[in-house]
Amino acid sequence: MQATSHPQPARRRGALSLTGLRRPAGAHLRYRWYVPYLFLLPGLSLYLLWMVYPLGYEFYISFFDWKIMPGQTSQFVGLENYQRVLEDKTFWLSLENTVRYTVVTVIGQMVIGLALAVLVNRVFFAKRFFRAIYYLPVVTSWVVVSFLFQFIFSSHPGGLANYVLTELGVLSQPIAWMSETKTSWVIIYTLGIWKGIGWAMVIFLAALQGIPMELYEAASIDGAGEWSQFRRVTLPLIRRTTLFVLVALVIGGFQVFISVYLITGGGPLHRTEVMLSYMYDRAFDRLWFGYGAAISYILAAIVVFVSFVQMRFFRQTEEY
Repeated sequence: MQATSHPQPARRRGALSLTGLRRPAGAHLRYRWYVPYLFLLPGLSLYLLWMVYPLGYEFYISFFDWKIMPGQTSQFVGLENYQRVLEDKTFWLSLENTVRYTVVTVIGQMVIGLALAVLVNRVFFAKRFFRAIYYLPVVTSWVVVSFLFQFIFSSHPGGLANYVLTELGVLSQPIAWMSETKTSWVIIYTLGIWKGIGWAMVIFLAALQGIPMELYEAASIDGAGEWSQFRRVTLPLIRRTTLFVLVALVIGGFQVFISVYLITGGGPLHRTEVMLSYMYDRAFDRLWFGYGAAISYILAAIVVFVSFVQMRFFRQTEEY
């Protein structure tokens, strides 16, 4: 029996347009490949204009003795600005202060933030209220809270801290909080920790809410207590969140500026100077823009290196 072959339909070579004319096949692909790029172009242009160009121009300035006054000429000095920064004792003091601030505030924010997240996660009512209250300092301007702390710890008798402690009999005379290095750092540390606790708490709370309750029930059946459940169930399951919070807070710690600038101004005698406040002083007070640009790029290199080390360390611990 001879098999009958059915004729194959002719391959469609084009599509009818609205005018009735047939367009070549694939025309819509050939002429529309650029459409997604047109949507990306405005955002990409703004990013290049406001981010990439200033960064590149700042890097260019770091190799010059940059002048902005009329009639002055900027001279190319090569790596001299970077060499001067590395030989500057005040720069190393500001770096030490920045690292110390980062360590103290990051530990405080993570520990207290995680503790608050655990407590709020166990609250069965008004959870949104507590979350909003703790997050309120995060959305408050650094300028506002810096002036608030400056008022609280004012060296005058009318300062809130001095007034309360004097009335309670704790102090016999007011303390010059911002005139002493140790008390100045107490104010700056306290402000940094208080300002960032809410952010850490919200991130940790989101991670805790993603842990299945069955795991805690199984651990409880096996005889694990509260602390054992936290150590063996909670901490391992929020490891990635902990890494994210750690890296973000470390980057934020190295960017401390407004609180130091408004509360102490880097004083007394540069004892509370941090890298950004020192960069601001060199660039905008002394008009050493090339020097300030060199400081900023050294700071950027340090932040990238520290973040890379943290991520590498956490990846190795996950493998083991």
